Amino acid sequence: MRPSTLPILLKDQKILLIGGGNVALQKAKVLSENDIDFTIVSKEFKPEILETTEKIICKPFKLKDIGDFRIVIDATGDPKTAKKLVKYRKKHPILLNVVDVPALCDFYFMALTKNRPLQIAVSSNGASPTAAKFFRDECERLIPEDITAYLEEKQRQRDQGIIDVPLTQKELLIKKSKVYLVGCGLGDPELLTIKAYKTIQSVDVVLYDHLISQEIMDIVPETTLKVSVGKQKGFHSKSQEEINELIIRYAREGKSVARLKSGDPFVYGRGAEEMEDILREGIESEVIPGISSSISGCSMAGIPITARGYASGFTVVSAHLRGDRIKLDWVELLSRKDHTVVVLMGITKVGEIVEEAARLGIESSKKCAIVSNASRPNQRVVTATLDTLEEKAVDMERPAILVFGDVVEYRKVFGLEKTILQ
Repeated sequence: MRPSTLPILLKDQKILLIGGGNVALQKAKVLSENDIDFTIVSKEFKPEILETTEKIICKPFKLKDIGDFRIVIDATGDPKTAKKLVKYRKKHPILLNVVDVPALCDFYFMALTKNRPLQIAVSSNGASPTAAKFFRDECERLIPEDITAYLEEKQRQRDQGIIDVPLTQKELLIKKSKVYLVGCGLGDPELLTIKAYKTIQSVDVVLYDHLISQEIMDIVPETTLKVSVGKQKGFHSKSQEEINELIIRYAREGKSVARLKSGDPFVYGRGAEEMEDILREGIESEVIPGISSSISGCSMAGIPITARGYASGFTVVSAHLRGDRIKLDWVELLSRKDHTVVVLMGITKVGEIVEEAARLGIESSKKCAIVSNASRPNQRVVTATLDTLEEKAVDMERPAILVFGDVVEYRKVFGLEKTILQ
């Protein structure tokens, strides 16, 4: 049978809570957390109840204690007390709730979200408080944290006679949305952070490019909208500006969006550019860090980026600038002793790197390694010197990093190759 209930909000409630045990404590916490004024009466109390209100009457309950209270909650669990209250209700204008006995209740407690201008109450009409709380929590996640300030501003506008429904609807869609820049690390899904994994599985839209491994794409739910933005050298199906516009467009539709970034979003991944546009639009956003190939790519190849006696520091650089321009002002770092240089996006610029190193007088015997597809099933590592680097790089797949320095020797120490300079 369909319940004939009417959810309402009562102003200036005057509530009497009867009982001092666990059930009463639960109701007292609900009332206290929602800033609802109440008085509690019982001969004995659990100590925690004393923290919920200062209005405590320590005595056995009598019907005369009801006085001018208009809402009475029986949390005693005592059938005799409930029977007395039901009889009293017939002659007095009170609303009665006998906890866990729906048939005797004039009203049910709803599962409430946080007490703020926008509050959601969920009721199962007494059938299952657990179900009500479950969906209350789901609703809670829909409410933006800054909703109080937003509604206060809307109240000021309403007081001034400003009511713009279409604009408010657009604003609420943006408030409902959230953009995540998700660091997807090296490509092995087991190296994702727990937060990255959960986010990928929960958003409405995923934007990805060719650097995101198929293994990671396989954990994206089938129901999620997957948008390829295809930023690949020589095949730029989407410019950075177009990608930014796509992110914002989906966010304006009220969707949660994950922009999947290889490695870490803020390590040569243009994540800062995307974040700048997102913030400019007032869209909520979050960066989820990921493992950067600049360090972990070395680890996967058995190359410690620093090691006593080999390297006491390291530098991470990019050989690629916007517009496919090359960046070589870092090459002089190769002359440093006890130092490791990791180069991202440099595999297609090896010829220019070797030529610049020669021009600067850097020894051609400088040790280096190429790590391709780090952590993935098709990972490949070759070692070389500056003299042989260009030859060794010819058939190495991207994504790949270049590692320069004596730490490359550690592959031999770890027994990962018979000859350090292949």
